Amino acid sequence: MSGTAHNDDHGNRDASVHGTPDGHGPGRAPMGPALRAVAMLVAFTGTVAFSVVLAHLTLEPSVASESLTHSNLRPGDSISDYLSRPALRDTVKQLGGNIVLGIPFGLLLPVLAPRARGLLRVMIVTAITMLLVELVQGALVTGRAFDIDDVILNTTGAMLGYLLLGRRLGRAVHPRRHHWWHRWTKKRAVRTDASSGESKI
Repeated sequence: MSGTAHNDDHGNRDASVHGTPDGHGPGRAPMGPALRAVAMLVAFTGTVAFSVVLAHLTLEPSVASESLTHSNLRPGDSISDYLSRPALRDTVKQLGGNIVLGIPFGLLLPVLAPRARGLLRVMIVTAITMLLVELVQGALVTGRAFDIDDVILNTTGAMLGYLLLGRRLGRAVHPRRHHWWHRWTKKRAVRTDASSGESKI
């Protein structure tokens, strides 16, 4: 009888430390299929709306700016130019605007594309997407030019969005991903529990 109680207490302690058997963490219940579908639908709608805004802001021709634009292939050049401007409003508009433009990537990708979860993956997807946008701007859109610093700022925004909220949203909607190193940590935890149990006996 005492052995059964000991095993139950040990199992409850394992659940509180290592999470539920399905890997969702301590006290975290997986979102049901219906709620997950609603969350993904909302994320998809947000992605469509964001795509429309992104296209409007980046791919709309600007004939008046044609003589003022120039391409920038050197990281940091445009950022330094913005920071050196005397008008703080222009600096905030250029730098802050590009950062804000990248934030939706960090919020929507973890919900809409489970395989894209993870800080590095979100940053890579954002960088590739915005790189393609910049290439189209420089090659096809009047009054627009390719600027590598825009890609850097957009990716920074995606990173901030993911760290602030996107990571939590992704974990709330989708089951937690299992990485290769989890096998090692799980085996180590089992060995530790076994050794502690033997010492108590």
